[in-house]
Amino acid sequence: MKNELLVGLEVFLLKEKYKDYKKAKVALLTHQGAVTRDFKLSYQIFFTLFGEKLLYLFSPQHGLFSEKQANMIGSPDEREPLYGILVKSLYGPRLTPDPEDLKGIDVIFVDLQDVGCRVYTYIWTLYLLLSVADILGKEVVILDRPNPLGDRVEGPLLERSYFSFVGLDRLPMRHGLTIGEIALYFQKRHFPNLSLKVISMENYQRDKIFPFYKRPWILPSPNLPTFECAYAYAGMVLLEGTNLSEGRGTTLPFLIFGAPYLHFKETYSLLLEKFSFEDWGIRLRPLVFEPSFDKWKGKRCFGFQIMVEDYSLFRPVSFALNLLKLIKDTHKEFEFLEGPYEFEKDKKPIEILIGNPKVLNWIFGNEKESLDLLLKKELDLFLEEVNSFRLYP
Repeated sequence: MKNELLVGLEVFLLKEKYKDYKKAKVALLTHQGAVTRDFKLSYQIFFTLFGEKLLYLFSPQHGLFSEKQANMIGSPDEREPLYGILVKSLYGPRLTPDPEDLKGIDVIFVDLQDVGCRVYTYIWTLYLLLSVADILGKEVVILDRPNPLGDRVEGPLLERSYFSFVGLDRLPMRHGLTIGEIALYFQKRHFPNLSLKVISMENYQRDKIFPFYKRPWILPSPNLPTFECAYAYAGMVLLEGTNLSEGRGTTLPFLIFGAPYLHFKETYSLLLEKFSFEDWGIRLRPLVFEPSFDKWKGKRCFGFQIMVEDYSLFRPVSFALNLLKLIKDTHKEFEFLEGPYEFEKDKKPIEILIGNPKVLNWIFGNEKESLDLLLKKELDLFLEEVNSFRLYP
């Protein structure tokens, strides 16, 4: 089809770029979301191309088949079921590749479907892999994929004092970059001598969101079963740091929220009073739900479903922060949870999720600047920095 999107893996095949590596011993960091349009897994294709020279697969959080739940639920090393290839987990037994596992490797390929949000851990698994490859002098090749949220950027910008496994570099919450561009960002800032190559996509329009490409959504993790959930996740993930349910344990994670203690009628009235939903491009549908696992398992939760009517207007980060402050200020039962969270024991989950002291102060009523101004701080500098290596117009 003319002007059809070709992801990096498809360009790698159709342009026969794999021939440049026919003598190489390779490893591949991937998961089940990395497929071609006809649903071939990237590692199936790599096994066909490289055979026994494909020495390892590496898997990110949630495992090779994206079945593991979140927050320190690791996946083991294993043999994948189709060809018996050894899978080395980079979330569980280790977070960083063992240098020993890379000594016999010539090239490390990366094919991951990211979701465009700073706290989604796949980009930090990539960061740690690049750090080891840089030390060992190994080449890394990224097979690029779309940022499903498009190129819109939303703060806050992560501060160094809040670095953790949900943020190891200064990125905004929504960074607007593809995973190939993220790799180039990391190279520029930390690994200037790294041998890094990106197999770019063709016919990618960076300002378009995922449905534009009419490709099937393959869930990259258990609680992002649809694109709609992934879009809301960019902000509603902040609820993970609270005793509000973000919908885990339901069929609509990150699109619904609530708690047994939520004052249904009063909260709805306050939301209608304080929010102009037309400006947000959303509506809220009142509902009652019972999570089958996670927070409030088996308990009746009162809450709402986010119905997105206009994605060009919906800013999930700003919405979630406004929502959290409103519920914190009006419900004495509301709490911020204690850790550990994603291997961080010293700071609260909400602190490393937000990652910005001024925005945290705003939530607690100790900051005079408006949220809109705080979310825009230093974003111009970030955009200026990344403009030098954007791969797509």
